[in-house]
Amino acid sequence: MPKRNRRRQPAPKSNKPKAGHKSTGRPKVKGRRTLADPSDAPDTEIHFVSAADASKDYLCPGCGREISVGQGHLVAVPASAPDLRRHWHRGCWERRMRQ
Repeated sequence: MPKRNRRRQPAPKSNKPKAGHKSTGRPKVKGRRTLADPSDAPDTEIHFVSAADASKDYLCPGCGREISVGQGHLVAVPASAPDLRRHWHRGCWERRMRQ
């Protein structure tokens, strides 16, 4: 009889830490920060950033989550203080404007 070539089943992954790993006993969770919101200024300009142009990670002040590289978003730039610009998820900005 011919031999059957069977695929090997991958070994189940273990949640145990690797040898030599020191655990603090605490789960690794990214913290949230509350940022000042200068985008309430009446002279704020809105710039849309396409996914192709998004080359850095930012923290959205609307939800406190990360805006990853390659994720389209918008930038709120107060004309009176452009260094206080904030990068927002589009959904967070739209939700904020509805409130």
